[in-house]
Amino acid sequence: MKTWLFLAIAIIGEVVATSALKSSEGFTKLAPSAVVLVGYGLAFYFLSLALKTIPVGIAYAIWAGLGIVLVAAIAWIFHGQKLDMWAFVGMGLIVSGVAVLNLLSKVSAH
Repeated sequence: MKTWLFLAIAIIGEVVATSALKSSEGFTKLAPSAVVLVGYGLAFYFLSLALKTIPVGIAYAIWAGLGIVLVAAIAWIFHGQKLDMWAFVGMGLIVSGVAVLNLLSKVSAH
């Protein structure tokens, strides 16, 4: 269970860091730039801990899939990015794929 918590922390760190990239304005703003660096540092550290138990392909699929959906949602809410119906359909398919990997795949470490 701790391994999945590590992966969740890694995903949150990556999502926070990626979301702060826009606010950093090309690393010209100190506070958002610091958030980017700390977020990615935490993300990769906790991902490395999760990879001790979770297969790399599964961990990366979950990391990337949830990261895409969460970053898109944050951009929609906080940065005014427009998302159409097909964007929501695509993100739903991504979440469905992550669920299939976790719930049905035998290669996932449970």
